[in-house]
Amino acid sequence: MNLRSLSLALGALAVLSSNALAQDSTGFWTTPAIPGYGEVHLWPEATLRPDTGIIYKAVYEVTQGDTKSDEVNFGFEQAARALNSFASVGVPTSHLHLVLILHGPPTGLVLKDDVFRKKYGHPNPNLEIISLLKKAGVRILVCGNALAGSKFTPADVNPDIEVAVSALATLIILQDQGYAFIRI
Repeated sequence: MNLRSLSLALGALAVLSSNALAQDSTGFWTTPAIPGYGEVHLWPEATLRPDTGIIYKAVYEVTQGDTKSDEVNFGFEQAARALNSFASVGVPTSHLHLVLILHGPPTGLVLKDDVFRKKYGHPNPNLEIISLLKKAGVRILVCGNALAGSKFTPADVNPDIEVAVSALATLIILQDQGYAFIRI
């Protein structure tokens, strides 16, 4: 590596590090794409960095969740963490095509707040992160069969969430389209 290449690499590293530090007053954790959720720390020496020019696609199968909890669902946090990880090294959110498909226990987390409160007795703690993920281009879907099995209707679902034919069909379709599969 010649001196010019080394200087450019060190300069880029300094810019990336200063951008990450500027986003958190402590200089350690950052949330550049989804403010307040999915914190990441960018180590300057971290390797296998994403290419800023590539489009990345992943489908998350979210099967864990507790409607009794006041905490944000782990699956939503992981999607935020992925966006923040890529954004922390300069990948635009438009280059990340993420889809979450919920079924099983987390099905109730997709409800509108009034329906959620009536059913579970407390506010839905996922509304803000769902809205932020949607604004960042993440598609969030709920399995139509899980919705029916939980005795909910599409009218009960948060408008930021789509009703899919089924989780199984969604996973097959998206993997056939080249989406990486991640189970949460």
